[in-house]
Amino acid sequence: MKKKFKFGLAYQILVGLILGIIVGAIFYGNPAVSTYLQPIGDIFIRLIKMIVVPIVISTLILGVAGTGDMKKLGRLGGKTILYFEIVTTIAIIVGLLSANIVKPGAGIDMSHLTKGDIQKYVATTEEVTSHSFADTFVNIVPSNIIQSLANGDMLAIIFFAVMFGLGIAAIGEKGKPVLAFFQGTADAMFWVTNQIMKFAPFGVFALIGVTVSKFGVDSLIPLGKLLICVYLTMIFFVVVVLGLIAKMCGTSVLKIVKILKDELLLAYSTASSETVLPKIMEKMEKYGCPKDVVSFVIPTGYSFNLDGSTLYQALAAIFIAQMYGIDISITQQITLMLVLMVTSKGIAGVPGVSFVVLLATLGSVGIPLEGLAFIAGIDRILDMARTVVNVIGNSLAAIVMSKWEGRFDNKKGNEYLSEIQKSA
Repeated sequence: MKKKFKFGLAYQILVGLILGIIVGAIFYGNPAVSTYLQPIGDIFIRLIKMIVVPIVISTLILGVAGTGDMKKLGRLGGKTILYFEIVTTIAIIVGLLSANIVKPGAGIDMSHLTKGDIQKYVATTEEVTSHSFADTFVNIVPSNIIQSLANGDMLAIIFFAVMFGLGIAAIGEKGKPVLAFFQGTADAMFWVTNQIMKFAPFGVFALIGVTVSKFGVDSLIPLGKLLICVYLTMIFFVVVVLGLIAKMCGTSVLKIVKILKDELLLAYSTASSETVLPKIMEKMEKYGCPKDVVSFVIPTGYSFNLDGSTLYQALAAIFIAQMYGIDISITQQITLMLVLMVTSKGIAGVPGVSFVVLLATLGSVGIPLEGLAFIAGIDRILDMARTVVNVIGNSLAAIVMSKWEGRFDNKKGNEYLSEIQKSA
């Protein structure tokens, strides 16, 4: 029997992506594209941002209250941070090795490169450089939870939700009505998420259309070597590094990609991992990860496990040095790696995070900050690749932690995979 073709969300997003590229290319340089399409893209991003905080706080409170064990939660937190540190360090090393082997910045004629505007990141960077790693840990504890919720300060929200969940578990029967409220909130918000996702193809079409109309296809050519190097390195990291980690856990990156194909395409198109956070949490739970592990590991990973971003930062730093003909010694590269390990964790949730980290880091090894202006024009295209790697890395982290805790449900995972293959 011939399988009937289903025009699912992934295909709809793909059509939106292709049409956006065509419209952007046809109307390259025309400000009308931005005028008409930008509001559609902005509405979609705002819709996603609207639901992220309620979903994270309700699912995390439910997960923690379900565990109800401070010792178990502390063990999970310690293992999670250790895993994040190891993987992001490997990502930095892969980025440095790639830049040293391929040398994407060598022999570039800078006179043909168009400078982009990096002024919007400078003010943020000034705040970051005065913001120590210790401050990051102090700021995890919110002084005003309402303010943290309003600002979308994820680490502070996670801290409050963990403490509140433990409080609900501690009061026993009295906490059941509160737990029922958050269960209802989580269920309602996942329904809202599914409705918002129907708007995703239009959001993708608008965002890509505006991007292509602004930079044009021609602007990619001078920086083509960097672009290809970044994409190939990201593919290598996912296939080899994350692939080996997945294999050690008894799963594969291919399975994760199959499960998250809609979300990965959406994350790539919008260059925002926030747009897929609710759906990743939902799908990883369906795949067999416990609710408390998913609701703790994935939101925390959005602050501490940005594999794609840290890999790119290391590669881009060496690229700029090569572009200026500056020889970076092994000692300086080790310094760069150590600085990146700290700065990439210290500014979680800052807009344009990769650019801000680079601005805060380049000076430490004597690389001119002005070099960033040359890659600002294609940063959006590079950001799309970074985002996909971040999403895969955090999804895999939830599986790793579930297996490490001995709580992964293999039967549930296999059933969910079979269900996906049947509906494909």
